Amino acid sequence: MPALNKNLQKLFTTAQKETKLGIGLMSGTSLDGLDIALCKFKGNGTDTGFELLQFITIPYDNRFKKEVQQVFAQRQADLEKVALLNAYIGSFHAELILQALDKWNIKPAEVDFIASHGQTIYHAPKHQHKQPDYDNATLQIGDGDHIAVKTGILTISDFRQKHIAAGGEGAPLALYGDVLLGSKAGEERILLNIGGIANLTYLPADGDTSKVLCTDIGPGNTLIDAACRQYFNKPYDEDSAIANAGKVDETLLEDLLHHPFFNETLPKTTGPELFNLEYVANAQQTSRSFNINKTDLVATLSAFTGRTISNFIKTHFNIPGLKIFVSGGGARNPYVMNYLTTALPNAEIANTRDLGIDPDAKEAILFALLGNEALCGKPIAIGNNPAVLMGKFSFAS
Repeated sequence: MPALNKNLQKLFTTAQKETKLGIGLMSGTSLDGLDIALCKFKGNGTDTGFELLQFITIPYDNRFKKEVQQVFAQRQADLEKVALLNAYIGSFHAELILQALDKWNIKPAEVDFIASHGQTIYHAPKHQHKQPDYDNATLQIGDGDHIAVKTGILTISDFRQKHIAAGGEGAPLALYGDVLLGSKAGEERILLNIGGIANLTYLPADGDTSKVLCTDIGPGNTLIDAACRQYFNKPYDEDSAIANAGKVDETLLEDLLHHPFFNETLPKTTGPELFNLEYVANAQQTSRSFNINKTDLVATLSAFTGRTISNFIKTHFNIPGLKIFVSGGGARNPYVMNYLTTALPNAEIANTRDLGIDPDAKEAILFALLGNEALCGKPIAIGNNPAVLMGKFSFAS
């Protein structure tokens, strides 16, 4: 019988290791930077032992942001630019990983795998694109082979495609990590992530995975950030200074809330392809609020995020003793967090740090966990989500 090639031999050896060092990468729709989480794993599935060893966010410069924004959430984009960025982002992320490892005084050979989310440039669930001949689709770029070759580390990437191939929408994938790391018997929990888009995972107190729900809710930071860039030349509303100086336009807020997405069957996904400044302009036209003060606009968009999240939780999870653990950039938005605290007085709202999970690192950690599952896990059936292992393997040579 012929011997396995060296890559497969190493893959099997790595999968059988008692403990593994994995790097999780997350580059979100806000384009703030690359989150890099170095994690130690032992076991898999519900028996996963986890420790965050190091975490860093390396900010993107304006040139990189502008390059990605040329193809980001655009129905029509330059195909050559997409192809070039696919390779470039993979190589660029590899450079940032090597910088982080050097800073942490860790050799690449000590790391067993990299789990890369890639950079989403277009998300198109069927309920959004509405083309009858096509199913759900999503596209992340930042090629895994480039990461693997340039770092010398086994790379697992493109996680969302298997989810779609098996009948899902490709998002949110936080579900699997949230269940494995965030569940607690006897506690009704929601793990709420407020990134560009807000999503949550409901974890029932009785541990019944058929009751688990993971779904997008609506806009998180994406509209607030877009308005800050457009009208204030700021990447985001730091400390909610702009929102706190403004006044909510209730008429515009009501029009922002009137969209079929909010009544779609659960679970559902969305992105900046829907929630963008064109969406806001359409609501302004309906509400005749084109002359709204831009400070009031940011306040209204911040209230929109708070209202969509709190309405969703009150509608679907009117549960005594509910505990909500928040992560993502929105967890640092005082306006949104104060809105949620006021609107959800019967819930206990905390930070995922209380679970031992750095709220800034959470999504990168979850992809590292998905990488560990791809190596040594088994498909887990959770609610009506596909029971699959996700990720494509790229070898270093």
